[in-house]
Parts: sequence; structure tokens; C-alpha cells
Amino acid sequence: QVQLVESGGGLVQAGGSLRLSCAASGDTVCISAMGWYRQAPGKERELVAVITSGGSTNYADSLKGRFTISRDNAKNTVYLQMNSLKPEDTAVYYCNAIVQNGYLNYNYWAQGTQVTVSS
Repeated sequence: QVQLVESGGGLVQAGGSLRLSCAASGDTVCISAMGWYRQAPGKERELVAVITSGGSTNYADSLKGRFTISRDNAKNTVYLQMNSLKPEDTAVYYCNAIVQNGYLNYNYWAQGTQVTVSS
């Protein structure tokens, strides 16, 4: 089992920055990838960014250049640096981990953290 705890959300003015953190605990050696998703009111959850155990990253096209995903393996923590924030970025942001157990993959989700960007 893997547990994910997020922090770093809050209120920021347009053009500002926030850094989200997601700390993993439990069977962390089995994590093959971690990512960030977000869900705005009335909208579907969408991918923000993902980073694999090998360090490969992928971003939503609209967020490239503003958001950066990174990791600290020693702390079992993944980060999302969000710059040049826009009101459209307002959403609940969820940390996700993909855990491998043999040939099976499992998805784990953090509780979500609110990011609000004011005009």
C-alpha cells in the first residue's frame, strides 16, 4: 500500500507562483510513476504532468513552459512548480502514483489540494 499526502495549495494572484508537494509513504519502492491531475468545478479531471521512475516527464500541452514536475527520491516526494498562474488554473489538484506489483499496476490518489488564482 502507498499513501500520498499533498501540501502547498492556497490562494495566489494571477501571475504568481505556487509549489505543490506530494509525499509518498508505504511501499514506495514499487512506484513506477507519479503525476498531478486537476479538476475544476463542473469539469472532468485532467492530466497536468507525470514523471516516471526513470525521470521522464510529460505535460499537458497547454501547461508546457509554466509548470514543472520534479522529484526528490530521498524524500519520496514529487513536486509541481506552478509559475505564471492564471485564473483558469483554479482547481483541486490531485497527486497520483502508479504502483507495480508483479505484472499488475495500481493507482493511488492523494486527497487533493485547492489552488485558487485570483484576477
